[in-house]
Amino acid sequence: MSVDTAAAPSNAAVTLEVVSVVLFTFLAYLTIGIPLAVLPGYVHHDLGFGSVLAGLVISVQYLATLLTRPYAGTVIDTLGPKRAVLYGMAGCAASGLCMLLSVMLQGLPALSLGSLLLGRMILGTAESLVGTGSITWGIDRVGMLHTAKVISWNGIASYGALAVGAPLGVLLVQHFGLASMGLSVLLLALLGFALAWPRRAKDVQPGERLPFHHVLGRVAAHGSGLALGGIGFGCIATFITLYYGSRGWAGAVYCLSAFGGCFIGARLLFAHAINRHGGFPVAIVCLLVESLGLLLLWLAPGPWSALAGAALSGFGFSLVFPALGVEAVKLAPASSRGAALGAYSLFIDLSLGITGPLAGAIAGGYGFGSIFLFACVAALAGLSLSVWLYRRSRG
Repeated sequence: MSVDTAAAPSNAAVTLEVVSVVLFTFLAYLTIGIPLAVLPGYVHHDLGFGSVLAGLVISVQYLATLLTRPYAGTVIDTLGPKRAVLYGMAGCAASGLCMLLSVMLQGLPALSLGSLLLGRMILGTAESLVGTGSITWGIDRVGMLHTAKVISWNGIASYGALAVGAPLGVLLVQHFGLASMGLSVLLLALLGFALAWPRRAKDVQPGERLPFHHVLGRVAAHGSGLALGGIGFGCIATFITLYYGSRGWAGAVYCLSAFGGCFIGARLLFAHAINRHGGFPVAIVCLLVESLGLLLLWLAPGPWSALAGAALSGFGFSLVFPALGVEAVKLAPASSRGAALGAYSLFIDLSLGITGPLAGAIAGGYGFGSIFLFACVAALAGLSLSVWLYRRSRG
């Protein structure tokens, strides 16, 4: 009997099973988070390159993730999610080796930078393999009924790892030097590989594999709703410090903490609402809450109301990914589930990639506050799209 049709285990057992799989996402995102706050300064100050190249070292990873989503989906659907996770962990280990090589070549700045860029591209590919692979593996183990729970916990693992990894990387470099950064990434990746290797995995799902562009077409509307909701997150993460500075306020970092805390809290407390009420109704409510939070940020008369707006935005955005993701995955057969998740995830990569320059242009013309109005309008557009999808699904 398949997992999807077997007798349902207890909620605690399902959660434990899910957490045991998304652990690989946590380890992979730790390897992403550890160098995040260190590399720009290393490239700019230690290697002597300009701010553009310092930023490129970070952004090239996200570009690689975006471009390799189709590859990750193909690996998952043809070789299985466990194989994708193993490949991804090996990629994380290779990125750690590239960081170590970069430190060894510090006296040759061009070669050192080249090694870093190569490692970042490998890490971006690894991110798409582990992130999507862990979700698919989790669904395989607990069944489609718990898709929302798997996606929610996978998000908690990734955001939690980034929150821990960035300050951990700074502390490692301060106390043990730059080489400790690459070494810690290598060891964490090897730990993830060793833990994944003996784990049980289901056989690859039989059936026709849909071409990626066909799957992309099926989930494009759902992914567009996600992308529109993701603009608010991108604006807050990128511009909240500058927004506070333009108003003469202190404490911008607390806005990021409030956003992240409410994001994780809502996923922990309300992920079950998707199974109870359906993905589209939850997405509609969440996008409404997010738009209200972004509107409050735009109209904020002081830092405390801006803090409340950021918290409300994080609370609202938290369930948009799993809510629309549950509905998107239903549109593809089990044999193309990895491709569906990869295609759907591609939209949040694209959203976060374009938000920075687009919102920056808006801020240049109309001030930093205006970007939150722009994000609010985008969230409302995502809400309208979700309402249309909901009505279509019921018609």
